Amino acid sequence: MQSIFHLKQLKLWGMLALLFAVVTQVSAQYKPDKLLFGVAYYDEYMPYERLNKDIKMMQAAGINVVRIAESTWGTVEPQEDVYDFTHIDRVLSAMHKAGIRVIVGTPTYAVPTWLAKKYPDVLAITAKGQNQYGARQNMDITNIHFREHAEKVIRKIMEHVKDNPAIIGYQVDNETKAYGTSGPNVQKQFVEYMKAKYPSLDSLNKAFGLNYWSNRINSWDDFPSVNGSINASLTSEFAKFQRKLVTDYLAWQAGIVREYKRPGQFITQNFDFEWRNYSYGIQPDVDHFAAAKAMDIAGVDIYHPSQDQLTGTEISFGGDVTRSMKNGQNYMVIETEAQGFPQWLPYPGQLRLQAFSHLASGASMLSYWHWHSIHNSAETYWKGLLSQDFEPNPTYDEAKTIGADFKKLSDKLVNLKKTNKVAVLFSNEALTAFNAFSFGWGRTENYNDILRPLYDALYRLNVGVDFVDPSSKLENYKLLVVPALYAAPDSLLQRLNLFVKNGGHIVYTFKSGYSNENVKVRSVKQPGIISEACGISYSQFTFPENVSLKGDPFNVGKQNNTIQKWMELITPTTAKVLATYDHPVWGKYAAITQNNYGKGVATYIGCMTGDLLTEKIMENAVKTAGLWGADQQLHFPLIVKSGVNQQGKTIHYYFNYSAQAQTFTYPHKAGKELLTDTETASGTQLSIPAWGIKILEER
Repeated sequence: MQSIFHLKQLKLWGMLALLFAVVTQVSAQYKPDKLLFGVAYYDEYMPYERLNKDIKMMQAAGINVVRIAESTWGTVEPQEDVYDFTHIDRVLSAMHKAGIRVIVGTPTYAVPTWLAKKYPDVLAITAKGQNQYGARQNMDITNIHFREHAEKVIRKIMEHVKDNPAIIGYQVDNETKAYGTSGPNVQKQFVEYMKAKYPSLDSLNKAFGLNYWSNRINSWDDFPSVNGSINASLTSEFAKFQRKLVTDYLAWQAGIVREYKRPGQFITQNFDFEWRNYSYGIQPDVDHFAAAKAMDIAGVDIYHPSQDQLTGTEISFGGDVTRSMKNGQNYMVIETEAQGFPQWLPYPGQLRLQAFSHLASGASMLSYWHWHSIHNSAETYWKGLLSQDFEPNPTYDEAKTIGADFKKLSDKLVNLKKTNKVAVLFSNEALTAFNAFSFGWGRTENYNDILRPLYDALYRLNVGVDFVDPSSKLENYKLLVVPALYAAPDSLLQRLNLFVKNGGHIVYTFKSGYSNENVKVRSVKQPGIISEACGISYSQFTFPENVSLKGDPFNVGKQNNTIQKWMELITPTTAKVLATYDHPVWGKYAAITQNNYGKGVATYIGCMTGDLLTEKIMENAVKTAGLWGADQQLHFPLIVKSGVNQQGKTIHYYFNYSAQAQTFTYPHKAGKELLTDTETASGTQLSIPAWGIKILEER
């Protein structure tokens, strides 16, 4: 009986989540009235009383917002139905007196001990077994006991703080994912999901190719756990279902908070990315575009290498993805590093460089995780703006200059609007499907290993980029970059053909168009439907061994002219060959092609190329699309970002991501350099010091 009730309850929650998401889509977007410069602040972690001193130091640094409470369930509700708001109340009161705004988080991403003891089933069962208590994010977000108590604590906090004038908005949960939950209750939910999608088991078996190895399902009662499946169609659908659990869960939380929040307050979520000891690629476990619909403004954490490895690429990538979640709306950097890991301790000037780089991508808030370093437990050596001694340090002193400049330039830099003509088309479904096979037996590269080099090349070329997914409108762009679109429905591929036919330009990589939306390989010559626009076909592929491109067609030199990891043996039909393989056997096949189709052009990269070669291919595509302009005369380590401010004036950011001074000629209309109040004419020679910045506002 409990499992039946559980499923009905979850269906109701899902319907409510959908309703809340629809309502949110038509709500007015949130625009802060000034740049927000903040920190996460955890009064409950402090080893001694120092709230007033911290506030004075925050004020000296120009901090005007703090984020609190997102991991406080165990202190807010130390025992079931026993509530203690001491830490929240004292911080809200003190911050309000100091004129510092507050973002309150729901505390549900870390469950209290009493909940896990009373209801052991709140700890998620994953493919590896049941989670143990200790780490955060160890729960089953669909569990009925977790949901009931999560709703109760959220409502108790909201009832308690809803009238507090210091609060400007709320964060629901934190870095939310499904956390691999796949126990019996989740498997039952998945079966119900599949019944709704495939009323006929025959149609399911055919669509997913389940006759293979006797995986055929002949009765819904026999539907096996997906945890052991070898069928990529089934595991990919389950991953899609798990992403939907996240979308519904966040919409459910946002709906609760929306009952209490005041007009003018916002709801956000702290989204994150695929993690490689820093923020790297598209998050495999969350459909960001779908989940962001329930938010008034998108929030994100962006972490990145520093010192000699600081390039700004992750700042730009994370910002471009987050800005695109809400169709170009500005966003909040809810977490980024101040000192961070020991290897991230910034060189002098780098903290400023990073701060303005976030603004240049469209951030209206920059907040460090966190104010102070903690003294024990898992994140002891993840340093905040202050170290464990709580005293000023060079990083804090540099933050003071950022706060002062944010205050001075807020009206000119807040809510920067960006318009780009280039977009990267990503797909969660393609990501999951591609990663199910990776490159093939023995290969470990994944979807983001294909996507990021393409993005990074555009970044180095100073080409502004948005991100779109299959639900997005594509017609606003002149150039689409489409990495490894391994799984896609016919309708999407036909849309892309039409995009080219109507005058658009597309750059595809290998393994695009290969399988349908059910990860079933198309039984035609590859690349299937997009062959029409690409003007090519192939039926074989292999791993390259000592293969380069014949004649160094992109002039990158012998060392950079090799290919790696994967090669498709392409035969052009109508396409022009840009490069062929240099190999005694594979030399008759094309490696990279370009095809005129209708009014547009489709470029196809049939192999994995190194960084410089990728950059040259992208340069060719940008030029062919007619998008090469003044900013592209500069190249990394000089990075250029631009947008239009609230006064309708164009802002140009120039960043020097290197340890040497850089000189360039300013090519745009005359204006003022905002950091120094210096009038600057078009054609002026400008110099930027190591790790330096210039910001120009056109007249």
